[in-house]
Amino acid sequence: MLGLGVILAVTLAVANRKLHVYEDPRIDQVEAMLPGANCGACGTPGCRAFAEGCVAGSIAPGKCTVNDPANNESIASLLGVDAGAGEKRVARLACAGGRHVAWTRAQYEGIRSCQGAALISGGGKGCVWGCLGLGDCQTVCEFGAITMSDAGLPVVDEALCTACNACVVACPKDLFSIHPVSHRLWVACKSLAQGDEALAECEVACTGCGRCAADAPGDLVSIENGLAVVDYSKNRLASQKVIQRCPTGAIVWIDDQRGVVKGGQAKRITRKSPLPLGKGV
Repeated sequence: MLGLGVILAVTLAVANRKLHVYEDPRIDQVEAMLPGANCGACGTPGCRAFAEGCVAGSIAPGKCTVNDPANNESIASLLGVDAGAGEKRVARLACAGGRHVAWTRAQYEGIRSCQGAALISGGGKGCVWGCLGLGDCQTVCEFGAITMSDAGLPVVDEALCTACNACVVACPKDLFSIHPVSHRLWVACKSLAQGDEALAECEVACTGCGRCAADAPGDLVSIENGLAVVDYSKNRLASQKVIQRCPTGAIVWIDDQRGVVKGGQAKRITRKSPLPLGKGV
């Protein structure tokens, strides 16, 4: 037994030396300096993978847009590299049709879930593309970045949003998408209905009138299937001029100080109470 024990011990020692994989101790140091959110906004599976990339030199510390910039500079100093920079990305909602401007045609009764409501004839909202307002996105957001407004619409706090993609996956209407904050020009609608048909269900719907496309330079905006679409590869051409003639305010400018800005010709909505069930045009 003693001899067998010695043989096994020697075998394990040799195997450990031959099979040992060296791991740079700086990986642990860098990981400790990261926020630990494991949100995936940087494009890696989590903070550990991001730390490994930083140490390997394949990722700049500044690509973590969730981390405090001072911490990213400290990581860069530790590794002797340039911190670099990454543009913050956030979740954006392509709908402004809250209960005060969009009609509900049928009352949904069941589990308070957008996923559940969507299975029952689309959820009862007149606009079949619109937000159901039951807060699945708020529930899945682990960072407290989404709250529901009085009108039943998700509101994203860009300071808290980590672009983790959870709300994108949770929304049964595919209304959320992840965008760099520099994408200021935004179409807050996904309705493919046009003209009066769109307005019959939502007062702030895109009607496909084409005024924004006519005012946008260089084919920045086009009308596809009755809906305004922004070509973000030409984002450098974007300005608030594009939104000015939108009659419903469906295309907006997102200002980092003032929030959502509508054009000068957009219809002003003062109503705050929900529209009555099942009525309208």
